[in-house]
Amino acid sequence: MTTAMLDLILPPRCAGCDAPGALVCPRCAAELHGAPALRMPDPVPPGLPECWSAAEYTPAVRRAIIAYKERGRTALAPPLAGALALAVATAAGERPVLLVPVPSARPALRRRGHDPVARLAGLAAGYLREAGWPASVARVLAQRRRVADQAGLSSLQRAANLSTAFTVTVGRNAPVPRSWGGTEAIVLVDDIVTTGATLAEAARALREAGVTPSLAATVAATRRRSKTGDRDGG
Repeated sequence: MTTAMLDLILPPRCAGCDAPGALVCPRCAAELHGAPALRMPDPVPPGLPECWSAAEYTPAVRRAIIAYKERGRTALAPPLAGALALAVATAAGERPVLLVPVPSARPALRRRGHDPVARLAGLAAGYLREAGWPASVARVLAQRRRVADQAGLSSLQRAANLSTAFTVTVGRNAPVPRSWGGTEAIVLVDDIVTTGATLAEAARALREAGVTPSLAATVAATRRRSKTGDRDGG
C-alpha cells in the first residue's frame, strides 16, 4: 500500500514533527508559511535572479519536503504549494506571474512516481488565481543531458555538474505561452535553494532562448553550513 493511500485512511501525523492530528501541525505550518523573504545563497552563482523563499530549511521543513518529494506523501503538496505561492506573491508584488518549474531528471521521476516541483508550481498558480492574481505555468524547461547526484558537491562542483544541462523545449506538451515575453514576472520555481546552481542554470537556459527570468522562488532556502553544502538542496 502506498504512502499516499495510507495518508488517506490512517489518522494523520505531522510530516514535520510527527505529532498526531494533521499532515502539518500548526507549529510546523507556521515555520513553513510564516516568513517569506529574499534569501540568496552565499556565494551567489553568476546569473541567479533574485531568489525568494517561503521558509528557512529548518528540520521540520526539511522533513516535510523530503516526505513529499522522496517518500510518496503527495498529500503534502497543498501546504507546500501554499508556501511557494506566498513566496511568489511576496516577490512579484502586484505583477502577473508566469511560473517556470525546474525540471527533474527522468530517473528521479521514475523513482518518485511523480514530478514534485511541477505539481507544486501548478497548485501554487491555482492558489494565486483564486486570490485574484493572474498566474500561469510554463513547463518549458527540460534536461538535455544526464547530471550526477548533487549530494555532497561544493558550489563550484554543482555549477560544473549542471553547466548547459537544461534547455527550453517547445511543442505539443510544452508550448510557448502566449504571454511569453509580455508583462508578466517570469518566475523560476523549485522546492529548495542551496548553492543556487540549479536555478542559475535554469535561468541561463531561458536567457539562451531569449527570455529573461525576473525572479526565482522556492519553498525553502538552506543555510550554508560547510564548503560541501547541504545534501538536499539544488
